[in-house]
Amino acid sequence: MALAERIAAPTASAAGRLLSINNYHYRRGGAEVVFIEQNRLFEEIGWDVVPFAMRHPRNLPSPHEHHFVEEIEFGHAYGPLTRIKHAASIIYSREARARLRDILSEARPDVAHFHNIYHHLSPSFLPVLKQSGVPVVMTVHDLKLACPAYTMLRDGHVCERCKGGRIHNVVVNRCIKGSLPLSGLVMLETAVHRALGLYRDTVDAFAVPSRFYIDKLVEWGWPRERFVHVPNFVDATALRPSTTVGEGFLYVGRLSPEKGLDTLVRAGALSGQPVILVGTGPMEDGLRALAAETGAELRFLGFQTGEALHNAIRGCRAVVLPSTWYENAPISVLEAYALGRPVIGARIGGLPEMIRDGETGAIVPSGDVTALASELVRFARLPAQTLLAMGRAGRRWVEMDFSRESYRDRLLDLYASLRERRR
Repeated sequence: MALAERIAAPTASAAGRLLSINNYHYRRGGAEVVFIEQNRLFEEIGWDVVPFAMRHPRNLPSPHEHHFVEEIEFGHAYGPLTRIKHAASIIYSREARARLRDILSEARPDVAHFHNIYHHLSPSFLPVLKQSGVPVVMTVHDLKLACPAYTMLRDGHVCERCKGGRIHNVVVNRCIKGSLPLSGLVMLETAVHRALGLYRDTVDAFAVPSRFYIDKLVEWGWPRERFVHVPNFVDATALRPSTTVGEGFLYVGRLSPEKGLDTLVRAGALSGQPVILVGTGPMEDGLRALAAETGAELRFLGFQTGEALHNAIRGCRAVVLPSTWYENAPISVLEAYALGRPVIGARIGGLPEMIRDGETGAIVPSGDVTALASELVRFARLPAQTLLAMGRAGRRWVEMDFSRESYRDRLLDLYASLRERRR
């Protein structure tokens, strides 16, 4: 029987010890939010959670931080010897392996669950977990298992040229920040990890937030039985939905090329609808110039969090995700629903799984300015009661399928299944 079939019905589990692993131990991005909130979920039911991460001045405090590895922060002005040392650690971190052994000597975990570890911690420690008999779970936040550059993007467009083991394309196309040395390093990293089987031979189960990512990884050669669909979650009880309809259309996230923001700005100009951007990133200056060129009504709110972010979402008519890359399962969609707002999303990656067209929002072709502009006009004209009904439908969906409890129960049952299989 496939693993996914064996864990279909979540069940309660006794408390245990969870070794929880991620590059960063603070709220840096979506993966870190899931990592930190997952730790909190398990602590609430009595689990002893032992984090393992990289040292960083913004890290949350932890009694286990003496085990964390040396900081590697790309973009810092390190000296040549340090850069060489870091390059070796990116491929295979001896420090992470040694410190993981120290953790195991102090406290044997019942399960090890890791999120993003490449480029910083590296998967060097995974064989140690395997040899110790600890079940290992990985949450798949991106496509690194298939694509050396992890986004399957080149020059702002989806690229699958590395399929079939042709990873030399990451160097040929300079996929990493347009840099030949960085692209070469990532190609070498991928080649070493695959040759050693550091993911293939050590991870017992891959928890994947979107079905699309499962299908894509299977298409690239991974066995389907290795994957379990575990959707992301949001705490809807902490989010008060709006009972009135706002103005304009809101994007929340990083201002980067793969997010399709040029499509959104052009659609805003074509439709005559105001667009609000929450976030920061390398495209900000370019988007300002594009708005001036097209006459789009564009407003930047910068980085927002907490109630300021929630108020921004409540204040719009709909949240828009116009992505041009293979999105996984953005938490911003779930937050929009929990706050009572419909979502307009591109038909790409895992986004269509998260939008019930006509019920909780709308789906448009990725990169299609005209189609997106038409939806903005339509949503601008929809009666307030229709938009509020979409928001309520989205919130009900979150409460049913994307709750904290549903997420935790899925993992509890997965952990129990793996522990039983090891016995």
